[in-house]
Amino acid sequence: MSILSALGGISGQVVWVTGAGTGIGQSIALAFAQEGCRVAVSGRSAEKLAETATLARGFGCEVLAVPANVAGARSVAEAHRVIVSSLGEVDILVNNAGTNVPRRYWQHLSPEDMATIIDVNLKGPFACSLAVLPAMRSRRRGLLIHIVSNAAAGIFPGVGPSYTASKHGARALSATINAEEGIHGIRSICINPGAVATPFQKSRADGPSAEDLASMVQPEDVAAAAVLAARMPARTCLAEILITPTDNHIHRATARAISASLPDA
Repeated sequence: MSILSALGGISGQVVWVTGAGTGIGQSIALAFAQEGCRVAVSGRSAEKLAETATLARGFGCEVLAVPANVAGARSVAEAHRVIVSSLGEVDILVNNAGTNVPRRYWQHLSPEDMATIIDVNLKGPFACSLAVLPAMRSRRRGLLIHIVSNAAAGIFPGVGPSYTASKHGARALSATINAEEGIHGIRSICINPGAVATPFQKSRADGPSAEDLASMVQPEDVAAAAVLAARMPARTCLAEILITPTDNHIHRATARAISASLPDA
């Protein structure tokens, strides 16, 4: 028996994935559906959620689509109420919903755009976490997975100050849950992907080429990490996972210059 096959199963657990209409969120929802979980998907587009739900039901699991905007505390509370009423208490929360804006830099960032980014990327995970933690604490088990960014672990000017600040905050959010709630059997995982080939890339001022998209981390790669974290023994918490492209565009120019400067072997 391989080590991976000895990991715990999660079939039957209730998983809530935010921002599940496209990209990483959709891939995560499908990955947990394939594991036999009961999956609740939320997001702002009912049409996109319906597509995700249809795909997830193809694995024979119970799926619930709940339109919700994580930027609104009332919307989060209502989505949580519907999920618990329909599927039961949430075993695994995946805080995936995120956003950015094209005009993201200090020289033209507006207060309104700044607030939108913070509301979705930071206040959203706070609101969803606050919703599920009481029941997890009572049952002495639960898992929160936060899809954050490698921008949480450094400064990458291209993503803008509001996005950077929100992701640093989300990383800290996850760490504080572990610090406080580990005694209650609750684990919090912060997954920090580098560039991922999703529709989100279209918000970039310098949209990537097809070649660049192919070399990026794919949504299903992030989903695999989320499932791995969920299947770890309850005594073990993969507190933080950093995922980057093997051929990382951040280092590509320097690496090529180094390679070109070396003498032939």
